[in-house]
Amino acid sequence: MDSIIVRGNGELNGQIPIAGAKNACLTLMPATLLSEEPLTLTNAPRLSDIKTMGLLLGSLGAEVTSLQDGKVLAMSSHDLDNHVAEYDIVRKMRASNLVLGPMLARLGQAVVSLPGGCAIGARPMDLHIHGLEALGAEIELKEGYLHAKAPRGLKGAEIALAFASVGATENILMAATLAKGTTVIRNAAREPEIVDLATCLRAMGAQIEGDGTSEIVVQGVDRLHGATHPVVADRIELGTYMLAPAFCGGEVECLGGRLDLIGAFAEKLDAAGIHVEETEKGLKVARRNGRVSAVNVTTEPFPGFPTDLQAQMMALLCTAEGTSVLEEKIFENRFMHAPELVRMGASIEVHGGTATVHGVERLKGAPVMATDLRASVSLILAGLAAEGETIVSRVYHLDRGYERVEEKLGNVGAHIERVRET
Repeated sequence: MDSIIVRGNGELNGQIPIAGAKNACLTLMPATLLSEEPLTLTNAPRLSDIKTMGLLLGSLGAEVTSLQDGKVLAMSSHDLDNHVAEYDIVRKMRASNLVLGPMLARLGQAVVSLPGGCAIGARPMDLHIHGLEALGAEIELKEGYLHAKAPRGLKGAEIALAFASVGATENILMAATLAKGTTVIRNAAREPEIVDLATCLRAMGAQIEGDGTSEIVVQGVDRLHGATHPVVADRIELGTYMLAPAFCGGEVECLGGRLDLIGAFAEKLDAAGIHVEETEKGLKVARRNGRVSAVNVTTEPFPGFPTDLQAQMMALLCTAEGTSVLEEKIFENRFMHAPELVRMGASIEVHGGTATVHGVERLKGAPVMATDLRASVSLILAGLAAEGETIVSRVYHLDRGYERVEEKLGNVGAHIERVRET
């Protein structure tokens, strides 16, 4: 398995282009199953998860072609010949469950393996199932597969989610576009990725209102047509690279970044002593004088502080002046990076869903192991500001969510390299 070697160095300066959002693209790709006509996505991120979703769609009979060095995905589902999403593909990525709603809506049947992905929490399918059942689907779990059918088609319904689940909102939203009548999704997720999906579906002919709020209204249509849609910028990659100069000093401009995607996170950076400025090209970030200040963080659904930036923020706060408390309220098992940061000299106490971080003067390089996608990059960032050399192993997680991380950080002055093991 590959490793990343990071050597602590001085300031970072320059520009980092922000890729299209992984979580948005993984949602947009299954939308091709809703129409016989082509769907083209531009500004697609070049990630292993995107390739995995392409393989899954291909196994269902869709055509997925990567163009312009992977930045454009041309898809067509005119001849779907399979409604079974097999375990061997689905187990690699939790977003695979997003083929369930579109297949039910288009084909009236779907068999989908329970998904895999990073081991950061249960993330059950209950909300997806209850929502689709409200639309008229019949779903049964047998031998690890969800067997779903809608023999009389899907019909609009009022659905109140017990939790503002992003995945459940996406699955129900896609299914509702082809359901007969009106669907109302209450307590819907409000993430930018939901808005991006709704924007794409509207371009395909769907009738959707209220995306970005907690109540989404969908008027079903008979069919959707093709479209071309640009993937929204990745707010998690954006937040990650905004932290780079906070660790090391200097000034970095994140090209394509937007403050509306990252408001709660930017507020915490400001409180910690990090300046964020909007520019014509994106967001410019620089640390103010001295060490960053301790801040308390609670992860929440959008527009709150993103759980996918908690690990990176914890790494920064390890060298903050004072004591910080981080509460993880989205996933119950998302502090696995804490012991690895402790190996680098951090002072962290974890009790259930709360981590208390006592800032130290500086971290020290050490061999550490990535436990999940966001933990991977948090350890890399920590290594940039640590004394000596940090070796991050098991970075296969990293390639699921960050394209060419060594190149992007290297271009602004980081001492970072990948060691490929044969």
